[in-house]
Amino acid sequence: MNTSRRLIPWLSLPGLALLTGAVLAAPKFAPEDVFQLRYASDALVDSAGERALYLRHSMDIMKDRSRTNLWLVDLDSGAEQPLTSGPNNISGAVLAPDDSRVAYVSRDDVGSQIFVSWLDTPRTAQLTRLPEKAKNLAWSADGQWLAFAMRVPEPAPVMGSLPPRPEGAEWAPPPVVVDRSVYRNDGSGNKPHGYSHVFVMPADGGSPRQLTSGEFHHDGSIAWSADGRALYVSANRNPDWATDVVNSDIYRIDVATGELSALTDRKGPDGNLAVSPDGERIAWTGWDDRLMGYHRNRLYVMDSDGSDKRELLADLDRSVSDPQWSDDGRRIYFQYDDKGDTVLASTTLGGKITELARDMGGKSFGRPYTGADFAVGGDDVYAYTAGSAALPAELAVGKGGRNRQLTHLNDNVLKYRELARVEELWVKSSFDQQDIQAWVALPPGFDPAKRYPLILEIHGGPFATYGPHFAAEIQLYAAAGYVVVYANPRGSTSYGEDFGNLIHHNYPNQDYDDLMTVVDAVIDKGYIDEDQLYVTGGSGGGVLTAWIVGNTDRFRAAVVAKPVINWTSFVLTADNPPYFTRYWFEKMPWEDPTTYWERSPLSRVGNVTTPTMLLTGESDLRTPMSETEQYYQALKLQGVDTAMVRMPGASHSIYKRPSQLLGKVAAILEWFSRHSPDAGDSE
Repeated sequence: MNTSRRLIPWLSLPGLALLTGAVLAAPKFAPEDVFQLRYASDALVDSAGERALYLRHSMDIMKDRSRTNLWLVDLDSGAEQPLTSGPNNISGAVLAPDDSRVAYVSRDDVGSQIFVSWLDTPRTAQLTRLPEKAKNLAWSADGQWLAFAMRVPEPAPVMGSLPPRPEGAEWAPPPVVVDRSVYRNDGSGNKPHGYSHVFVMPADGGSPRQLTSGEFHHDGSIAWSADGRALYVSANRNPDWATDVVNSDIYRIDVATGELSALTDRKGPDGNLAVSPDGERIAWTGWDDRLMGYHRNRLYVMDSDGSDKRELLADLDRSVSDPQWSDDGRRIYFQYDDKGDTVLASTTLGGKITELARDMGGKSFGRPYTGADFAVGGDDVYAYTAGSAALPAELAVGKGGRNRQLTHLNDNVLKYRELARVEELWVKSSFDQQDIQAWVALPPGFDPAKRYPLILEIHGGPFATYGPHFAAEIQLYAAAGYVVVYANPRGSTSYGEDFGNLIHHNYPNQDYDDLMTVVDAVIDKGYIDEDQLYVTGGSGGGVLTAWIVGNTDRFRAAVVAKPVINWTSFVLTADNPPYFTRYWFEKMPWEDPTTYWERSPLSRVGNVTTPTMLLTGESDLRTPMSETEQYYQALKLQGVDTAMVRMPGASHSIYKRPSQLLGKVAAILEWFSRHSPDAGDSE
């Protein structure tokens, strides 16, 4: 078994304070610290490579909400100033070509609207009073126009008619008719009726003009041609778009006439597009649909008329995202995940890659998922969100791989906390010797001569990846005295397409063996109390947690968060049945009920003896509450010690509000504490 490791960089403490000869350790990370954290996102760089903008996220402890505001940074001096302030939730910021203004979406008394703020003078203007939220803002090259997408409402369907309601009568709401395959989304609830269309409007304000039409959604990326005569958009205009939900193409739209012409036509998604500065080429990402659970996103280039299509970086077995052109059009910048890290790189049009940074991340905040933003400006200067296992996303800037951190949003909190040290761990799976990567978070004050309880924390997805990134949950578990191990079992992304598809139509299965191998490797280090093993995970991690307690009783207690328990009920009640049935199973549940059942944790509930708590948001539409309720009742009928924690108002993410994150962590720690060996001891 290969148990080699390397230390992940972490914050050094600001020195142990000396007071009357005693050494005072910094306090541990505490739940109330979550409200004090900040992080950066959505970087932008001007055309001179001299200034950057970014969104600064903060937590409003009184409103229990995240707030975002735009900040401007001088890249030479590092001096910062706010462009917006107050209780905003700004999104979609785009910089004008002449660097004078930034357009973005924020709220007014009606809803989400388009605003612009000037960079050099303290001025802000509201451009719209739209009935719906605008998204995917894009400036024309001359700065005279803005394009965006917006839903155009349509009447909801009715079934029959009612007699007129007498004036003043208090009738029940009318019946709601559902006739769409995908009629609700996790996090936002029932989808309003209508279709997303593309609009253009004067950048100084004025009436928006609708360019697209038809019963299709045009909600992919938008870019202007260099001459401003056309827009390029990604959309699914196929006749079967309602059931083949990922199949999109790139279209050219004539701004004057609205005439559309398709530039791509393959089976699979085409989007994430970027037009070269001279307007001659389009870079984009996509993949040929092979109905696999995991497809890696590939990088392509074509001429702006759709000719001369070719793939770049065919040998890069990683999923590419967010292509952006250098200002001279000779290179394309992009990012990808590699073994838990997020990498910023660039490539020539001949396919020569240059790696620029490997410390991207820090946006996930709750759990150690990958997630990062970057932008390229003039003179090949780029800005990106940089993080580590002990640091949420900060703004960093660089050129040619010479990088430096610009912001220090969390220094006044995290530098004065003793955080968990995180170590990397590689093991060979007991099933087939696959290399499996993991990380071990050691509690503050860790002493290898002592014995600690262990929490195995499992990521969701299942096609997702953890890495050496800041995670408030992991830090809080470690601060409570646990060694926390998290891993990327087979099926995780960032290790190539073959590794990801080891669970294709085979999940959960041998990923269980990968996780048990990781636990054994940490136990072999000698500092784990084998009588105090605990396990938890959310979403796909909830599936695996329920699978684990159905296969072994080695864990003292478990928390199954927002799980899938019964694959048949899941694919028919979750928010996107066309996707889940198409890519995660070979047949429909009525055609192959045995496979659905054998892969369902519910099929193994008869084996469970481990005290198992369930935790799910009551508004979760991705893994609906009915999945949790099934397992809770099954455990009760089986006589297993169980409890169900329901998070009011929470969707699948559970903790869009900071207090929900703390509520989740508190419930998990309480459940594990109740079932510790010392739970019955009196103090």
